[in-house]
Amino acid sequence: MALRVTVVIVALGFLGVFFYFAFKLTLTPVDDNGQAGGNTDPGRSLRFYMDQPTKDAILQIGGNVVLLAPLGVLLPLVWTTLRGPVRLALVSGMLSLAIETVQGTFVMGRAFDVDDVILNVAGVVLAYLLIGRKLSLKLRGR
Repeated sequence: MALRVTVVIVALGFLGVFFYFAFKLTLTPVDDNGQAGGNTDPGRSLRFYMDQPTKDAILQIGGNVVLLAPLGVLLPLVWTTLRGPVRLALVSGMLSLAIETVQGTFVMGRAFDVDDVILNVAGVVLAYLLIGRKLSLKLRGR
């Protein structure tokens, strides 16, 4: 019982730090020289990234996959009801959609991009499948 409580408290602390940096990274205005353009067509930004030099493509795609991935590990540690790829995909999809909407509406130099939402969700689910599921079961039990 003490281990479970400690795990939840530590995971909540990491979630707080994670959200601080994630929101600072995604909701800070940037100088884009007027280049930010929104995207509501799934796959359009991905195709654009794939036409860029390899380094740029990896940074764009990889950055979006990694951005919310810690949620795939931390959320199941805090709330065992969030175990499962579908549940995590729904929760992280709503969070990513909210971030993208705020970016596109209120943050200078940022734009809404549906491909970012897709990549963010993929990262969360992948992190859960690779690490989160086993870690949650080990530290929190069934």
